[in-house]
Amino acid sequence: QYSPDSVAGADGEIDPTEVTFPGCSCRSSSCALPECPCLRRGQNYSSLCLRLAEQQEQPFSRPVFECNSLCRCGEACQNRLVQRGLQLRLQVFRTQRKGWGVRALEPIPRGRFVCEYAGEVLGLAEARSRVQAQTAQEPNYIIAVREHLHDGRVMETFVDPTRVGNVGRFLNHSCEPNLFMVPVRVDSMVPKLALFAATDISAGEELSYDYSGRFHNSPGASREHKPLEEENSLRKPCYCGSPSCASFLPWDSSLFSTP
Repeated sequence: QYSPDSVAGADGEIDPTEVTFPGCSCRSSSCALPECPCLRRGQNYSSLCLRLAEQQEQPFSRPVFECNSLCRCGEACQNRLVQRGLQLRLQVFRTQRKGWGVRALEPIPRGRFVCEYAGEVLGLAEARSRVQAQTAQEPNYIIAVREHLHDGRVMETFVDPTRVGNVGRFLNHSCEPNLFMVPVRVDSMVPKLALFAATDISAGEELSYDYSGRFHNSPGASREHKPLEEENSLRKPCYCGSPSCASFLPWDSSLFSTP
């Protein structure tokens, strides 16, 4: 079932459409720093692109908080981007070795929002149950996003587009990707998993991101542990073809372990 936005999973534990954030009281048509509290919460946009200039020194992405349905600014506010959904022309196509893939049908500048990775938002128990029920031959679309907060807490978001999802489910992994994922929040703490261009992308180029969560193509940003030899039997081979290919797709053993 195609859905441009994430939906509540079958477990009913999390509702991504719930509105819990207060809106800003900005009266201008487009919010600006330092007045807007939404913009003060994290990084922001410039000319339909995520600001990337200052991120060369930081290996991890900072969250983005967009203006929401309770904000007094208008729909033309520059701090409303991901919530508008897909604006680019993309094509799902059949690759030689990786199954389905997605390519751009138009040039995409660095920092531009491309698409969301949308699906069912699940709790940990349901996500773990679904992963453990899969056979080794079945594709695993469930993504686990962990955000490390300043106070040491870790926020986890699990999205499964296997049954309900959007074009993002067809994106392939690459060890040298041209997209990166950033959690973007609009109405609540449940994030939209937004994919942005890490570099200028040409028309016809396949789109990919690093399933391990490496930010802005920085090798040191991945916290994926080195799998044990016996775990390699469960891992899927990587066919990205990049010079730095790790041979296997990223591995997250936490969903395979019992609580």
